[in-house]
Amino acid sequence: MFVLTLEKSSGAVIFYMERSMVLYLILHYPAGHWDFVKGNVEKGENEKRTTLREIKEETGLEDITFIPNFRKVVEYYYRREGQVIRKRVSFYLAKSQKKDVKLSHEHQDYSWSSYTDSINKITYRNARSLLKLANARIENWLLDTM
Repeated sequence: MFVLTLEKSSGAVIFYMERSMVLYLILHYPAGHWDFVKGNVEKGENEKRTTLREIKEETGLEDITFIPNFRKVVEYYYRREGQVIRKRVSFYLAKSQKKDVKLSHEHQDYSWSSYTDSINKITYRNARSLLKLANARIENWLLDTM
C-alpha cells in the first residue's frame, strides 16, 4: 500500500546588508546539502511564528524583519523510513540586523555569501530558483526604501 504523508514546513531566505552589499545566509546540512533555514510547523503555530522559531533555534538570530509581499511555496518529495513524504515549505524573505550566527547541532556550517556565491553553493535547483526570486524582491525593496 502506497501512503503519502504531507509535511508542512516554513522557512526563510535571510539576508544581511553590509554597506551596500546583500549577503545571504545559507546552512550546510548534515546530509551534505546547502539550503535555507526551515522547519516543521508545530501545532498552534502559523507559518511566520514557525519561521521565527526556526531562525532562532538554528542560527540564534532574533532581530529579524520580514520583507512585505514575499511568500513562496516549494514542494518536493523525500523518503523517510520507507514512506514517501510530500513536503510543502512556505518561504519568507527576512532581513537580519546581525551576522552573529550561533549554529545549532542540526547543521555543520553556515555562510554569509553574495548572491553569486550563494547561487553556486546552494545544492537544489528549487532553492536556487527561490534565491533568484528573493534577490529580485530585495532589489525592488531597496528601490522602494530610497
